[in-house]
Amino acid sequence: MEWLSIRKWYHLFWTTLLIGAAAAGLTGLVLQTVNGGISFKSAADLLLYLLILLGSGMLVSVYAQLGFFAYLILNYMGNGVFSRKAWQYIQLVLAVVALLELVFLRAFLGGERAGGADLLLGSGILIAAAAVSYFKVRSTKAAAAIPTFFFMTAITIVETIGVLQIGVDNATVFIVLPLIACNAFQILRLHHILKPQPSLQ
Repeated sequence: MEWLSIRKWYHLFWTTLLIGAAAAGLTGLVLQTVNGGISFKSAADLLLYLLILLGSGMLVSVYAQLGFFAYLILNYMGNGVFSRKAWQYIQLVLAVVALLELVFLRAFLGGERAGGADLLLGSGILIAAAAVSYFKVRSTKAAAAIPTFFFMTAITIVETIGVLQIGVDNATVFIVLPLIACNAFQILRLHHILKPQPSLQ
């Protein structure tokens, strides 16, 4: 596995930072519009609100990048311990288990909250993962489908645990959408900034 050089990491870091800021800004504005909006006393208040949205998105993008690099390490170790085929099956099983835990176990067995929001969230992550996997395969090869699906489901779900514990739907949407955007950008960008690696691409 080839690690990112400083120049490549710098490019990935700043572009992902911008993706997170843009996604959070757009998500925050849409949420406020849907919820009735905010009355700003001055242009300075509006500017401050926008800066808060963008700053929050940048923080989310940094969190997403930590998850991405953690996955790169996990994938490297998994390919070292298991055969490539076995590691792909393990990732697929873990992705399915993560989705089931999010959609069913936490809501219906744990009784923590109503299952409707979790079902919607799980469906959204599943659809996003399937779409990103499709484009990853089109850009690289079929072997990239399962690793991409695992990253976009299991890793994204792990990254959302903190906000899920808050139990506020708007907060969940505000964090999850930028996370998905950042994760999708990183995994789709990876093969453009690294030499071809069979286990990841």
